[in-house]
Amino acid sequence: MPLEGKTAIVTGGGSGFGAGIARVFAREGARVMVADINAGAAEDVAAEVGGIGQEVDVADGASVAAMTRAALEAWGRIDILVNNAGITHMPAPMEEVSEADFDRVLAVNAKSVYLTAREIVPGMKAAGAGAILNIASTAGLSPRPRLNWYNASKGWMITATKAMAVELAPHGVRVNALCPVAGETPLLRSFMGEDTPEMRAKFLSTIPLGRFSTPQDMGEAAAFLCSDAASMITGAALEVDGGRCI
Repeated sequence: MPLEGKTAIVTGGGSGFGAGIARVFAREGARVMVADINAGAAEDVAAEVGGIGQEVDVADGASVAAMTRAALEAWGRIDILVNNAGITHMPAPMEEVSEADFDRVLAVNAKSVYLTAREIVPGMKAAGAGAILNIASTAGLSPRPRLNWYNASKGWMITATKAMAVELAPHGVRVNALCPVAGETPLLRSFMGEDTPEMRAKFLSTIPLGRFSTPQDMGEAAAFLCSDAASMITGAALEVDGGRCI
């Protein structure tokens, strides 16, 4: 069990990729805080994995601070942080996306990484160890039209991952990213614009392995990157995309 004895916070853990990551982490021995803006969903997944459910708005500094305090009160330390919470805007020409939607996408997908780092990195530095995993997207590597500001937010996350990795390496803290293609999550309809058999077929035709990323796929990759087996890997943006970016 490569995560035996580790403590981990997974944001956006109440559904989709985050829930998949929480399940695999628990299977591999970690104690998991399932943090989500949907408190009920967080509690449900936490109950399933024997973890802690925590309501959090990752775009709000006070809420992130409260999440961190709760984890430290429970465990005394935080070994792993997974910044998974994310949103998108509906497909539209870049100039037609509302300012409110733009602000929300950047707050949840980008500002959240700053806020969790502000609260959790000092403890990892003091411990001389830690693993941070940012859930980015193939959209940050190979952007598609009409999701412009979502693409940009995930590109930001990939660059932030590399910058964090360089700065934190001397302190024993590793920072990596995962780049999934779209999957069976609550965001799928938003990515496609509409969820129809025809739209799914069109989307799947761009993925050489012919299927979407699954929560299980993400959990397995996340568990590896956050384990000691990946102790020489930092600053990587691993594509979990069935070949989409080739």
